[in-house]
Amino acid sequence: MTSPGKTGTADIGVVGLAVMGSNLARNFAHHGHTVALYNRTYARTEAMMAEFADDGDFVPAETIEDFVASLAKPRVAIIMVQAGRGTDAVIDQLAPLMEEGDIIVDCGNANFHDTIRREADIRAKGLHFVGSGVSGGEEGALKGPSIMPGGTPESYKRLGPMLEDISAHVDGAPCCMHIGADGAGHYVKMVHNGIEYADMQLIAEAYDLLRKGLGASPAEIAEIFTAWKATDLNSYLIEITAEVLKQVDAETGKPLVDVIVDRAAQKGTGTWTAQNALELGVPLTGITEAVFARALSSGVAQRAASGPLEGHAEPLTITDRDAFVEDVRQALYASKIVAYSQGFVQIEAAAKEFNWTIDLGGLARIWRGGCIIRAGFLNDITEAYERDENLPLLMADENFASKINACVPAWRRVVSIGATAGIPLPAFGSSLSYFDGLRAERLPAALIQGQRDFFGAHTYLRVDKAGVFHTLWSGDRTEIATVPSSH
Repeated sequence: MTSPGKTGTADIGVVGLAVMGSNLARNFAHHGHTVALYNRTYARTEAMMAEFADDGDFVPAETIEDFVASLAKPRVAIIMVQAGRGTDAVIDQLAPLMEEGDIIVDCGNANFHDTIRREADIRAKGLHFVGSGVSGGEEGALKGPSIMPGGTPESYKRLGPMLEDISAHVDGAPCCMHIGADGAGHYVKMVHNGIEYADMQLIAEAYDLLRKGLGASPAEIAEIFTAWKATDLNSYLIEITAEVLKQVDAETGKPLVDVIVDRAAQKGTGTWTAQNALELGVPLTGITEAVFARALSSGVAQRAASGPLEGHAEPLTITDRDAFVEDVRQALYASKIVAYSQGFVQIEAAAKEFNWTIDLGGLARIWRGGCIIRAGFLNDITEAYERDENLPLLMADENFASKINACVPAWRRVVSIGATAGIPLPAFGSSLSYFDGLRAERLPAALIQGQRDFFGAHTYLRVDKAGVFHTLWSGDRTEIATVPSSH
């Protein structure tokens, strides 16, 4: 029902009533919370009330002042506007109207560096600022997303129960938990999106292999993906892949996937994930290759100029259809685990860098429902961190190691087939190389360090004695002990 003019009665408020914001507000209302509403253009607020007033108890406000006044203390205001300047503009409007202990929550896809800055600025004013990741798209916002709030533990005491109410639930547990201080919530949402990039690219590569290897139609491949839902590949992305491949274009009668231009767009979170991995020195190969694959697909001029390049590819002839499908399935499973493993390594590295305390097993638990990367094996990831909360490498967990080891022969066959047949498999191939790099008893990095010492006197360590050394390459090439500033 509509409740205009109520002062101090709303449990929570939402600023920004586009689809995500309005669905989030409706979700709160469905769970019995009185929700204040504000949009820069009041016509949008009126439109929402006209269509959804019966969803619960709303307090629409025409001005930001009325919106803040309608909130019960300590006030909680959620911002669902365009990231960047739009978010800063709303914060600048809200903060002067709020009092000590009030909470401003940004549920957009903000860059975590911006969240760290905003949290410090807001804290100086005596307010709380919570950067919260929300995953699940429009449907998740309405029916139950995965929610990743950062901020102070004190703010979570007020905000957390409401977020847990509206989140997805799996086995009775909410897909929401306090992630950590300042930018931690938006950081893990960023990495979540990076894993999503890798997952989608791997699925696309699997589709490409099946189509070119089997000569199968999209509808036939949809049946394969549907069957994979009954295996350890069961996930939301596998499910929707089958739906996309089944879809027929109404205008042409062709499979929809064949009339969509083969250029994949991106909004930035995958790029941020890869950039931060470089800053932290984390080898995030699967996710980064997925970002590059989207960039390559959009490189129209470069793809058009590739005509003179000869592939010398060998014909791809599959004699055992079922064996090939199973090889692709196993390669997809192993590569997906690499993507998740790399993502968790990055989160752990960032936690050390930014002084966050993040429960990795808890992350896997809250990603089991609501979010885009929800998958059956997230239960396995949760259990892996329950066995060892200090697990340095997810792939090395006894359960995952056993499963990946069983997939390796198929994984190698698939990557080899792609190379000989001229089918690009950047995510499959880089994931296997990462796996082999971890396993290597000795890497060629020793040669690189020798080269660095030759041209830049960057020094090196030795395997047979302690100390830091440099060879006098331009002199008599004797070795001297030294103490460098860095390696």
